[in-house]
Amino acid sequence: MVVLKIRDQPPLLKAIFSVDPDEVRALIFKKEDVNVQDNEKRTPLHAASYLGDAEIIELLILSGARVNAKDNKWLTPLHRAVASCSEEAVQVLLKHSADVNARDKNWQTPLHVAAANKAVRCAEALVPLLSNVNVSDRAGRTALHHAAFSGHLEMVRLLLSRGANINAFDKKDRRAIHWAAYMGHIEVVKLLASHGAEVACKDKKSYTPLHAAASSGMISVVKYLLDLGVDINEPNSYGNTPLHVACYNGQDVVVNELIECGANVNQVNEKGFTPLHFTAASRHGALCLELLVCNGADVNIKSKDRKTPLHMTAIHGRFSRSQAIIENGAEIDCEDKNGNTPLHIAARYGHELLINTLITNRADTAKRGIHGMFPLHLAALSGFSDCCRKLLSSGFDIDTPDDFGRTCLHAAAAGGNLECLNLLLNTGADFNRKDSFGRTPLHYAAANCNYQCLFALVGSGASVNDLDERGCTPLHYAAASDTDGKCLEYLLRNDANPGIRDNHGYNAVHYASAYGHRLCLELIASETPLDVLMETSGTDIMNDSDVRAPVSPLHLAAYHGHHQALEVLVQSLLDLDVRNDQGRTPLDLAAFKGHVECVDVLINQGASILVKDFILKRTPFHAAATNGHSECLRLLFGDADLPSAVDIQDGNGQTPLMLSVLSGHTDSVYSLLNKGASVEAKDKWGRTALHRGAVTGHEECVEALLQHNANFLARDCKGRTPIHLAAACGHFGVLGSLLHAAQSVQTLPPLADNHGYTPLHWACYNGHDTCVEALLEQEVFHKSVGNAFSPLHCAVIHDNEGAAEMLIDTMGPTIVNTKDGKDRTPLHAAAFTDHVECLQLLLSHNAQVNCVDAAGKTPLMMSAENGQTNAVELLVSSAKADLTLQDAAKNTALHLACSKAITRGCKKWLTVVVQELLAKGASVLAVDENGYTPALACAPNKDVADCLALILATMMPVSPCTPAPILPFSAINHYTTSPSKSVTFDSLPVLRSDHTSYCSFNNISHHDGFFKDEELNDSDSETY
Repeated sequence: MVVLKIRDQPPLLKAIFSVDPDEVRALIFKKEDVNVQDNEKRTPLHAASYLGDAEIIELLILSGARVNAKDNKWLTPLHRAVASCSEEAVQVLLKHSADVNARDKNWQTPLHVAAANKAVRCAEALVPLLSNVNVSDRAGRTALHHAAFSGHLEMVRLLLSRGANINAFDKKDRRAIHWAAYMGHIEVVKLLASHGAEVACKDKKSYTPLHAAASSGMISVVKYLLDLGVDINEPNSYGNTPLHVACYNGQDVVVNELIECGANVNQVNEKGFTPLHFTAASRHGALCLELLVCNGADVNIKSKDRKTPLHMTAIHGRFSRSQAIIENGAEIDCEDKNGNTPLHIAARYGHELLINTLITNRADTAKRGIHGMFPLHLAALSGFSDCCRKLLSSGFDIDTPDDFGRTCLHAAAAGGNLECLNLLLNTGADFNRKDSFGRTPLHYAAANCNYQCLFALVGSGASVNDLDERGCTPLHYAAASDTDGKCLEYLLRNDANPGIRDNHGYNAVHYASAYGHRLCLELIASETPLDVLMETSGTDIMNDSDVRAPVSPLHLAAYHGHHQALEVLVQSLLDLDVRNDQGRTPLDLAAFKGHVECVDVLINQGASILVKDFILKRTPFHAAATNGHSECLRLLFGDADLPSAVDIQDGNGQTPLMLSVLSGHTDSVYSLLNKGASVEAKDKWGRTALHRGAVTGHEECVEALLQHNANFLARDCKGRTPIHLAAACGHFGVLGSLLHAAQSVQTLPPLADNHGYTPLHWACYNGHDTCVEALLEQEVFHKSVGNAFSPLHCAVIHDNEGAAEMLIDTMGPTIVNTKDGKDRTPLHAAAFTDHVECLQLLLSHNAQVNCVDAAGKTPLMMSAENGQTNAVELLVSSAKADLTLQDAAKNTALHLACSKAITRGCKKWLTVVVQELLAKGASVLAVDENGYTPALACAPNKDVADCLALILATMMPVSPCTPAPILPFSAINHYTTSPSKSVTFDSLPVLRSDHTSYCSFNNISHHDGFFKDEELNDSDSETY
C-alpha cells in the first residue's frame, strides 16, 4: 500500500502508520471518523491491515470501521492483510466476518492474492471458509495459476490438497503447468506432473509447456519434460516447434539440448520457415545459428514465399549471421517469389555492411528483382545514399531501365533523397529519360513534392514542359499534390506553362481545383489570369488541337468540397453558371454533395439557383433536397424568390419536397414545409409528396406532410390515393397515420381507384395482414364496394390465408360465395392456383363447391384444367365435387384435364390429375358438344383425333341393324374451332378493368405497378 504525503493524511491515519495504539484510541475517543477515506478511497482499516497490526485492526472494527470497505481498486482490508502475509491480521478480520469471496477490479479474491504473494498461512485460514478454491479472476486464472507462476511449492501443495483443479485453464487456455514451465519453477512442474497435470496440454495457440519453457530458456524444465517423453517436434497453431521458439528468442542452451534430443532442425512452420530462418532474423541468434548449421540445417531452404535464411538476415540487417550463412554455402543470388535477391533486400532496407558482404561474395548487382528493378533502384527509392555508392562501384549502366522503363534516377526522384539524386546525376544519369508512361524523373519529383530533387533536376536542365502519355507535364502533378506550393512556384519561375492541357483537356488549374490546393491556384493566377488560361491553351498552340475539358475547375472544386480553392476561382472566372455535359452547374454539384461552404461561396458571388440541368431538368434545390442537405437548402432559400423557387418542378413535375420525401430526409422536408412548399403539388402522373411517402414508408415525412394539411384523399392519374399505396406496399405505420387523419372527415368518399380497387383489395392481394387488419377496423371497409373481384378473391389467389380469414370474420361468411364480373367465386380462384389452405378455409365456411361461372366451369374444372393435383384431390375427396357436371361446351373436368395435358405438354397432369379423376369415378364415356370423349380429348391434333375416332368406331360391337356412327363435320374440325380446349381463364383480373387472365394477374408489378421507371424516374444515384 502506497501512502503519499503522510503529513497530509487525517490524524487517525498518521497514528496508524506511527503504530501508536494509544493515540488511535485517543482519536477514536475524540470521535475521529474511523471510516474516513483518502483520495484513493482507502480507510484507516485498509492502512492497519496493510501494516498487519492486529491490535489496531481490532480497535478500529470495534469502533465501527467497515470490515469490507473497498478502495478505488475494489480491494478490501482482507486483500491488504493477505498481501502483507499477516496471519494475525487475517484472523482478526475473519473473526469479524470479512468477506473471503470479495473481488477486486481484476476479479481476484483474497485467495488469489495469497497465492501470488506466497502467503501460505493466510491461505490456510481462508480455504476452510471457501466453497470453491477454483474461482477464476478476470483473466480466467485460478489461485493455482498464481501459485505456479510465483513458484511457491508449499502453496501449490496446499491448493492441490484442498481440491484445486490441476488442469484448470485461463482465458487463453493456459494451465498452471504452462506458467510454471515458462517461469522455470522445476519443482512446481514436477509436483504438478506427479499429481496428474497434462504435460503435453495446449493453449489456444497450441503452445505446450515445452514451448513455454523453450521460449524463456528454462533448460531444467525442458530437460525434465523431454525425459517425460513429450513430443519434441510438436507444432503450435503457427506450425512452430519448441526449436523455432527457442531460436527466435536466442535461447542457445535450450537449442543445443533440443538438437541433441533429436529435434528436426529443418522442420518448417505454416509459412515454410525453419528454425534457421528464425535465428537469422532474431536479435540474439548468433550461437543458435552456429548450432543449427553444425547439425545439418539447410542454409538454402526456402519458405513458401521463397525466402532463404540469407534473405532473412538481409531484411533484419544481421551482418555477422549473413557471413556465417554464406561461409556455410548459402546461395548468394537466390531469388524470392518477387525475384528479389538478398542484395535487393539489403538495398531496400539500407543495410550497408550486408551489401558490402554480399558484393564481396560476388553478388550480382545487375540482377533484376521485383518489376525488373536493380538493387540500385531500391536503394535510391528508399534514400540510402551510402548503399547507392556501394552499388555504383560495381560498374553497370546507370540508365538501364526496369520493366516499366524507369531508371535509378526516376527512383531517386520519387524517393526524394537529394544526396542519392545528386550522386546519380554526377555519375551521368540521363535526367530527361522517359519511362514507359512517358514520364521523366522531374514528373516523379513533382508528383511526390520532393522540392530539393525538383530544384536539382531543373537546375541540371530537365525540361519543365515535357508531356507524358496522358499529356501531363510536371506542373500538372505538382498542382495535384503540392499543398504548400513550393514545387509549383519553382516550376512556374522556370517557364512551366500552366495553360498546357492533358489528353482530357485539363490544365494545372483543373488539377489544383480538384485537389483543393488554394495556394497553387493563387500562384498560377499571379502568373496568368485564370480566365485567360481557361480560354487559351498551350496544348492548342503546340499540338494544333483543341481539347476541351468536360468540366470546369469550378465544377471540380465544388464537387469535391474545396471551398477555399473555389474562393480563388470565383474571383477570376466570371461565368459561375458554366455547365458540364449534363447541364449541371457548379452550384448544382455542390448542393448535390452537401458542401455548405461551397454553396455559400457560389451564392454570394451571384451563381444562379434556378438553372436546370439538361437531363432531369432539376435545379440546385432539387439536388440538395434529393440528398437531404437541409443546410444547403437554407442557403438557397436565403437568396431565392420563395414562391417560384420552393415549388419549382423538374422534367417529371417533381418538386424538391417530393424528392426529399422520396428519400426520407425528414429535416429537409420540414425545412421545405416551413418555407411554404406546397403539399398539394402534383407531378405529371398526378402524385403528390404524400403519395411518395406512402410508397416509401417514411413515417416521419408522412407525419410532417399531414401536419401541414396534406390531402390524404388526393388521387393520381390512376385514381389511387396515398391510402391505396400505403396498403399496397404494406407500410402499416404510414397507413395508420393516414387512417387516423381520415377520421377528421365525416363521410369518406368511396375509396376505389379507376379500376374499382380499394385499399383493402391491394392489402389483401399483396398479403399485408397488418394493413388488412387496420383497414377492417374502419367501418367504411366492411362493405363490398368497387370491383366485383372482391378483396377475398385477391387474398386467396395469392394464398394469403390470414387476410382471407380476417375478411370472413369481419364481413361474414356470406362473402365466400361472392362472384366477380364473370361469376367466379373465391373458390374458383383458390382452385385455379392450387392453394389448399385457402380452399379448406372457404369450404369450412360453406363455399358452394359446384357453383359455375359464366363459362359453366366449376372450381373442380379449373383445378383439373390447370393440373392442380392437390386442389383436385381436396375438391373430389373432401368436398365431394360433382364429376359429371359439364361447362358451356359440355366439357367435364376429365375432358379439360386430358386436353390441357396435351396442349401444354405436361405429362405430369396426364398421369396424376387424370388418374385422380378416374379413381374418383369420372366418366370416360361423357361427350362434349363435338361428340368427343375424354380419350379423344387426349389427341395432340385433329388428324390423330379423327383416326382415333374411326378406330374406336370400328372396334365397337355393332348390330346388323345399327349403322356405323358418322363423325360430323364439326367434330373433324374440332381442334381448330372449339374454344373450349383453349381456356385461359382470362377473367380473373390483374386489378385491371379489362380482366385479362388469371395468369397475368400474377404479373401485377409488370402491368400495373405503382411507379414505372419511365414515369417517375426518382432514382437520383447519378454522380459527377
